[in-house]
Amino acid sequence: MPTTTLLVLGADGDLTKRLLLPGLGTLLALEDHDLELVGTGLTPRSDEEWRELVSTALADVPADRRDRILSTSRYSVTDVTEGQQLQELLDSCSGVPVLYFALPPAVTARVCALLEHVRYPDGIRLALEKPFGSDRETARKLNELLGRVVPERQIYRIDHFLGMSTVLNLLGLRFANRLIEPSWHSGAIQRVEILYDETLGLEGRGGYYDRAGALIDMIQSHLLEVLALVAMEPIDRVDEVALRDAIAEVLRRTRVRADDPVASSRRARYSAGTVGDRRMPSYADEKGVDPALNTETLAQVTLEVDTDRWRGVPFVLRSGKALGAVRKEAHAIFHAADALPGLQGVPQSDSITLGFKSGEVRLELTMNGGGDPFHLEQAVLEVQQAPSPLQPYGEVLRGILTDDPVLSVRGDIAEECWRIVEPVLTAWKENRVPLEEYPAGSSGPEGW
Repeated sequence: MPTTTLLVLGADGDLTKRLLLPGLGTLLALEDHDLELVGTGLTPRSDEEWRELVSTALADVPADRRDRILSTSRYSVTDVTEGQQLQELLDSCSGVPVLYFALPPAVTARVCALLEHVRYPDGIRLALEKPFGSDRETARKLNELLGRVVPERQIYRIDHFLGMSTVLNLLGLRFANRLIEPSWHSGAIQRVEILYDETLGLEGRGGYYDRAGALIDMIQSHLLEVLALVAMEPIDRVDEVALRDAIAEVLRRTRVRADDPVASSRRARYSAGTVGDRRMPSYADEKGVDPALNTETLAQVTLEVDTDRWRGVPFVLRSGKALGAVRKEAHAIFHAADALPGLQGVPQSDSITLGFKSGEVRLELTMNGGGDPFHLEQAVLEVQQAPSPLQPYGEVLRGILTDDPVLSVRGDIAEECWRIVEPVLTAWKENRVPLEEYPAGSSGPEGW
């Protein structure tokens, strides 16, 4: 009998096919897990069709493991918002269920409410996709509901950024060497930028994106988690308690710069333009978009972290779509050194950059120029991190299946992320910050 049943609710959706199953494939290619895989959704699909989808995603898994998973894998057409159907689905699980909610947030909340009234085995684990609520209050209520169902340790709020080896490299970069951490503070660093600029547009996600926008879709969750890893205090171990406590503490000390959401935020959306060789319509003309919602496709927020380490340093978080170049990185800019009489040139601001997707770590350092030891220039040192064999969702699933929540978002952290961006959301809803425009394929509005 399998020890765990991975029960994917909403398995007929795009996330399961595009991210979840391929991520599982990379995990099972490396590790053997005693697993029953069950998909459920409202779309009619036979077990054979489901197994074909699973088999494709598990193509690189050793044949014996893949065949064992496929032999028990099945698909169920079930309305999980109906109590009796949910109960029958839970009763059919051979192992301890892991409920993976690949569902819209409102549907997820309805199913979680039903869990208070159905039977399930001890040890059940709940895995929820972002966003966690629609604001701080709904996040708090969802956390209270989840807490009535299972202990916090059995709740896995998914942020796949925490499954990216390139993001987690921040831990090693900061704490596992003696070069970086001694200068990782406001005395040395003047500014931190956390950027996620994409050339992609909506890619068929207009229905979701138009009700979220760049601020909620990226900054409120993913980029604030990155900020926490950049700004947190040193920890003596990496586990579910120490790491998540450090993340929560730095987020509690984070706020909009100068408590002024108007001066510290900007928003824009793309107009028609060309990205590479692709012609893109204006955002307002995209399928599934309601122009009256004034949804931004580019958001920038400047925050500050009120700790002795970071007081006074601006943290600029920016994310946008349909831009002319990809920039997915954390970028720390150091104070320039004082000029030294006798050397030609002015010392520039050195920097360190960690690429989220590329895995590149880049140092820009002022040093003596080649050929003329009395002339200063800036040299670039680059290191390419080897790619992880696990996709981010594979890393996330490893934690869920091995019952290790170190890479999941704790409830208080989810609420703090909403608290940080709420003043900006309010200012935008009240139109106190203008919605600017930029041509698709550009670097954004002029002056940004």
